[in-house]
Amino acid sequence: MARRPAGLRRNMTFWRRLDMASRHAWPAAFLLFGMLVIGLPLGLPGLAAMRPAYVMGSVFFWSLYRPASLPAPVVAGAGLLLDLLGMTPLGLWAVLLLVLQGGTLAARRRLIPQSFLLTWAVFAGFSAVISLATWGLQSALELRMLPLLPTCAQIAVAGGIYPALAALFIRAHRGPAAAELA
Repeated sequence: MARRPAGLRRNMTFWRRLDMASRHAWPAAFLLFGMLVIGLPLGLPGLAAMRPAYVMGSVFFWSLYRPASLPAPVVAGAGLLLDLLGMTPLGLWAVLLLVLQGGTLAARRRLIPQSFLLTWAVFAGFSAVISLATWGLQSALELRMLPLLPTCAQIAVAGGIYPALAALFIRAHRGPAAAELA
């Protein structure tokens, strides 16, 4: 069997490393890309309200199934971007998303073997706690009680959108983002 030239071997390892890096970065890239797409002025009412739900669902899913692909600095950066896009106090979502990631990582071993319905229920609980914490902290900063209805809507949207997000992320997790296929 003939040996390949050294330059060709080097190129193959470069392409393999590039493939592995792109599969590893896919969750973070899709999180940031989705945040920006949801922010586009598409004329759909309530689209901006979906942004926190999308981010919470993404952080929960990828922290649960591929925690190495969504490190804490990326989650904090996504939170800062969410603060800037949503005009909330800078750092609020960064801290709360890191709390969500920490809670997900703490429950990871117990959640992985469970059914989707239980995982969905846990996400709904996490998103409710994070949304209520956002409301409470913003109310404290405003020195008045903010209306609770938008927070309830955010909780409902987050719980309702998670199955669709999970279906999309599962397809990606087994396909283009599958690190073991690199």
